[in-house]
Amino acid sequence: MEHGVKYRNMWGQVGLMIITLGLYSIYWFYQTATELKFLNKDPNANPALWTVLLFIPFGAIYSWYKYTGLYELESTDHLNRWILFLLWIVFVPAVWFIVQTELNRRATWGFPTPR
Repeated sequence: MEHGVKYRNMWGQVGLMIITLGLYSIYWFYQTATELKFLNKDPNANPALWTVLLFIPFGAIYSWYKYTGLYELESTDHLNRWILFLLWIVFVPAVWFIVQTELNRRATWGFPTPR
């Protein structure tokens, strides 16, 4: 886990999502939120709380909003947080693909923070 980000095989994750009947997505959310917190050096980000809030209807919306905010700051393509947030509501696999692709890029190449 160089650069504070772990490379995750995309097809392996699809397999884990199927085998665990989607439970892997909760683990994935927590781990990637923790990595985004590390990359942003944001002391106020709370991935554990956001993960718990996923089980509360309006709490999940808050979690997605905070998560997309961290991703927007770290994204090399500067994807707008609102686009990612709407994708989370409409088509979750797209969010997974976008976020994991960026994190894998960071894990492999160790891009500097785009600030």
